[in-house]
Amino acid sequence: MSRMKSGTRRKCSTCCSDGQQYNYHPSKETFQHLFKRQYSGTCINAQKIVNDYVSHQAPGLMKEKEYDLGNNNKVFASKWLDDKQVVFGTKCNKLMVMDVYTGRNIQIPSLKSSDESPPADCPCGIHAIALNPSESLLATGGENTNDLAVYMLPTFDPVMVGECSHSDWIFDIEWVDDEYVLTGSRDSQLALWKVDNLEKDEPTESTSLKFPDYNIKKPEVVKLCDKAQKVRALCFDYNRKELGVLSLNAYFHIWDVESFSPVSSRKLFHSRENVCMAVSIDKTMYAVGSQSHINLVDPRSPNTLTTVISKYRGGGVRSLSFKNDILTIGTGVGHVLFFDVKGGKYIETECGDVCSLKVAKGWLLHDENYREFFMEHLYPNAIYTHQYDHTGTRLFTAGGPLPAGLWGNYAGLWY
Repeated sequence: MSRMKSGTRRKCSTCCSDGQQYNYHPSKETFQHLFKRQYSGTCINAQKIVNDYVSHQAPGLMKEKEYDLGNNNKVFASKWLDDKQVVFGTKCNKLMVMDVYTGRNIQIPSLKSSDESPPADCPCGIHAIALNPSESLLATGGENTNDLAVYMLPTFDPVMVGECSHSDWIFDIEWVDDEYVLTGSRDSQLALWKVDNLEKDEPTESTSLKFPDYNIKKPEVVKLCDKAQKVRALCFDYNRKELGVLSLNAYFHIWDVESFSPVSSRKLFHSRENVCMAVSIDKTMYAVGSQSHINLVDPRSPNTLTTVISKYRGGGVRSLSFKNDILTIGTGVGHVLFFDVKGGKYIETECGDVCSLKVAKGWLLHDENYREFFMEHLYPNAIYTHQYDHTGTRLFTAGGPLPAGLWGNYAGLWY
């Protein structure tokens, strides 16, 4: 990518939802801050100005390092563990830890449920990974993809399996605090779990031989999310103590976490493939991705909703995240885009084009199914997950081919 000139003023070439011109100049704001500090001796919002500047400049400067993931199928979820390790989950139900410097992968054993837990009809793999606020526990899917698995960090010692709550796949997981965690499922239900990680329960007669190393627990409470047809994504706003819930039938729901009860539901304008969501706690804003648009939702007003048109509508929006004023968008066609929420437009390169990171081709299994149904076409990788490290200067992106019938994977680090 070519470098963007600091402070360059250009006419917006992309239509914004409100028709306003993009006038944000990070270099100018940095200069103004330094000028004021020189005369006043104060340091107001210095870190925020630096963070905003990095967020705007980094996308145009990044280069990619691709990783070999072997024959694993599609990476659906990921998290940074520290400055050198990323944990990710695959459609083939593997939990892996990767060293981003060496590319070496280690598989973490899946946790088994008890005989009381009805098995999933068709295992779907790991769709969610979540760390608690102190980053001492990691929650994800179990060997039974309807059940919850919790590990202790950094050792990945097994802590708990949560079972007998969902009758279908767990699609997302959110921690409320260090010991309570929420799950959302295709069965349209939400479940609240308490994780006792300090002391394990005494093994019962039915589990003493099979599960000596971790607890088997039932949920604290399970509730149906009204109007939801398959809960697809969860986002927790810890300031407002509210849970944003996205269902596949294009409803956005707000739940009060303290009472674990619904507050509101609203129908979104774009009804196809609402599969991902992110929250900006600073801006009190949720972003919802669909096949052709991103909806920016203000939960405080039932009528406040801004629509951003996706630059690649065919493959849809597959992952979203906020970093300061920048909304990062992982598409289904192998591109990562950056939308400036404050400026109301996509970040552009020096020549005025939309800044887009085009990911590598990854690996694709050329089996009989591929040769019979897909051989005549090219299928770029969908970016099902992306995660910034704590500095905001490195971006892990991962996914695989979009068609369900294709087996393949992709993972890369942009820095």
